[in-house]
Amino acid sequence: MSVSSLMDTTEKITPDFIRAAKARGERIPALTAYDYPTARLLDEAGVPLLLVGDSLGMVVLGYPDTTQVTLAEMRHHVAAVARAKTRALVVADLPYHTYQTTGNAVANAHVLVEAGAEAVKLEGGLAVVPEIRALRQAGIPVVGHIGMLPQHIKEEGGYKIKGRSAEQKEQLLADALAVQEAGAFALVLELVEPALAREITALVSIPTIGIGSGPHCDGQILVTHDLVGAFPWFRPKFAVAKADIASAIRTAAQAFVKQVHEPSA
Repeated sequence: MSVSSLMDTTEKITPDFIRAAKARGERIPALTAYDYPTARLLDEAGVPLLLVGDSLGMVVLGYPDTTQVTLAEMRHHVAAVARAKTRALVVADLPYHTYQTTGNAVANAHVLVEAGAEAVKLEGGLAVVPEIRALRQAGIPVVGHIGMLPQHIKEEGGYKIKGRSAEQKEQLLADALAVQEAGAFALVLELVEPALAREITALVSIPTIGIGSGPHCDGQILVTHDLVGAFPWFRPKFAVAKADIASAIRTAAQAFVKQVHEPSA
């Protein structure tokens, strides 16, 4: 296959296909999707991995962080994305406090799978190895997530780059290997110090997908609202908008308001 085969293939993207991308030398673009039309548009654009992220809590539901997102809300949005019947792989976040034990991790993941998720993502390294193994034993593909963990933002006191100290570096390297050995097929690195992200990427055999972790991961993921400028009230420093949807919406709405007030104008 060519280097661009993830985008060019007409085959349904699977976890195994994503995992094997690293060996093929392919980079993995990934974006979030929370609804049917966005999922269709991103799929038509050739995005091979769509994450129904719990970031929807902030950019769709107006919560201050991801910790308030419920399993029922995730199920609702997963189902909407799944109705698009995308070629892209649909991955869903297990929300906060839904994988505290192996039993509830599997039970709650099944809720998302039944709604249409083809894999789930959970945050943590060594601490969630039993849950990753249980999910794999249940036949559910898993994406890992280490570095900055948004579901722990209250304990962390904000979004902070990870891996700057020797202790953090040692922990993140151990976390990456543990997640891989537990059976994850890919690993998100969020706000990991770029040199360390590069080291982790070279260390593990599964693809790393970075967000705010520098350019040397095997792939990159962004919140779609940040990419297209649909959430103008806050945008992470690492997210460069490629469009200004917010201004387009305002302009269209203002034109409509004027048309209604001044029908003959």
